[in-house]
Amino acid sequence: MKEILVTGGAGYIGSHVVKMLAERGYHPIVFDSLENGFAEFVKGHELVVGDIGDYDLLVDVFRKRKIVCVMNFASYIAVGESMQLPLKYYTNNVAKTLNLFRAMIECEVKRFIFSSTAAVYGYPEKVPIQEDAMLFPINPYGRTKLMIEQVLRDLDAASGMKFIALRYFNAAGADPSGEIGESHTPETHLIPLVLRSILEDEYTITVFGTDYRTHDGTCIRDYIHVNDLADAHILALEALLAEKESAVYNLGNGRGFTVREVIDAVRRATGKKPKVKEGPRRPGDPDVLVASSEKAMKKLGWKPKMAELETIVETAWNWERQRRRKGW
Repeated sequence: MKEILVTGGAGYIGSHVVKMLAERGYHPIVFDSLENGFAEFVKGHELVVGDIGDYDLLVDVFRKRKIVCVMNFASYIAVGESMQLPLKYYTNNVAKTLNLFRAMIECEVKRFIFSSTAAVYGYPEKVPIQEDAMLFPINPYGRTKLMIEQVLRDLDAASGMKFIALRYFNAAGADPSGEIGESHTPETHLIPLVLRSILEDEYTITVFGTDYRTHDGTCIRDYIHVNDLADAHILALEALLAEKESAVYNLGNGRGFTVREVIDAVRRATGKKPKVKEGPRRPGDPDVLVASSEKAMKKLGWKPKMAELETIVETAWNWERQRRRKGW
């Protein structure tokens, strides 16, 4: 059984990948500081509590196990926070990730799957966005991800470390089982915030900007179900194990929805009316971000299976009710 080290594996996307890895016959080893992850999300899986900045601990894990690939989800992801606290993001997303690479090279682990982001594109010149579009991130979060992509290319050339970087668009939804799902502190993602406006009397969701160049004035985003993202990671792993070359892929549904359309989908799924107020635009928010995922479909054989917005919202709603019953 092949051992896969999943850093940040107790978080939102990482835990869904861990679950799917196990279901498909791999042995995931979760490495997570639990700063933003939850041990409950990876219950039944091997968990090493640690920070990717801890070189000695990483080397110890690599030397005691037969890790064939590392999947990295140990990043800070809040765009707004990255603009307020850039050093926090450069320290964790860049410096500590370089430490992870140093430990991998020391222990001759040469396959890496990177959780990248659509934020590397900044304001796109055209949509849907293809992988060869101009890379011009407009916030520290996006810049940290692009830096690591560049480092990976250099490591491939210098030491033969093969990698696949997966540029996510908007991860959303939850495992249909309701066992794991999305939980951030603070929460910044749209769908769980709209659900919160239904479940908490004192909370109202703010629509940031109503003057975008879209059909209803709110910005458009491409929402991709978290299990479809997990499936892409398994396919990327299989490509690296088959000695395929390093590559970069977009992961999205190829269609976008406005903020108002997402709010309306939540209303239909729950039968309840979200509490909404309008606010000014946030700096750094493009009008439209929609992916072209043709390359991933062609090269990896990937295809989203839960692409409908209603399906995504329904799984998020199921999870939100489950987690509140459990007190998470």
